[in-house]
Amino acid sequence: SSDLSSATITLNRPEAMNALDIATKDVLLATLRRVAEDPAVRCVVLTGTGRAFCVGQDLREHIGLLARHDDSLWSTVPQHYNPIVELISTMNKPVVAAINGVAAGAGASFAFAADLRIIVDTGGFNLAFAGIALSCDSGASWTLPRLIGVAKAKELLMFPRTVPAAEALELGMVNRVVTAEKLPAVVHELARTLAAGPTMAYGSIRRSVAFSAGHPLSQSLAQEADQMAITGASQDHAAAVAAFIAKEKPTFHGN
Repeated sequence: SSDLSSATITLNRPEAMNALDIATKDVLLATLRRVAEDPAVRCVVLTGTGRAFCVGQDLREHIGLLARHDDSLWSTVPQHYNPIVELISTMNKPVVAAINGVAAGAGASFAFAADLRIIVDTGGFNLAFAGIALSCDSGASWTLPRLIGVAKAKELLMFPRTVPAAEALELGMVNRVVTAEKLPAVVHELARTLAAGPTMAYGSIRRSVAFSAGHPLSQSLAQEADQMAITGASQDHAAAVAAFIAKEKPTFHGN
């Protein structure tokens, strides 16, 4: 669904707590690709229906695949999880995770890949991987230490437990905790603000932050220079400078 140039992608398997089976992952990936490429979409919201945001891999399907020694069991990481997280992390527009309940495993990782996380006070995170003797996926090894530090990230990955919303806020895993009643309005207002903002600048900021995580200072400065040249040549920048001089509020068109 979309409104005011923002698109909301809703995981809609409430009876399975929005667990990720192959069909859901296929649709999610295709939808993310579509909104990433759509210039009319200037902000993306990822959320779920029912009492969970997303509990990660569908273990019922997983058990069946294990029993059959099906290769798709592990190929799903490079085929689905990796491109999904890369799109959430690097699409050239801001992404908000509206966490309407528990986020576990890959579901938690998807939320960590967003720019901003708003969670309901009854929600929480569980890095469930080690609980079923698996390593972590969907970027958790990359995003979580950057949000909360290496020591705490390892603790939560090695000793999985549900981190309640209040603690998640304290640790820096989320930006804001709200009641379930207020979540739609808060997220709508945030998405509306971002959708009316300088989209290209947001995209360049998120790419520069991602780049700097894996490169030394000199290369990160060069990347910043490149992104400044791109955004400096944008119509939005020219309009914003003109508005500043005229003491007016700028209107951004996302290009």
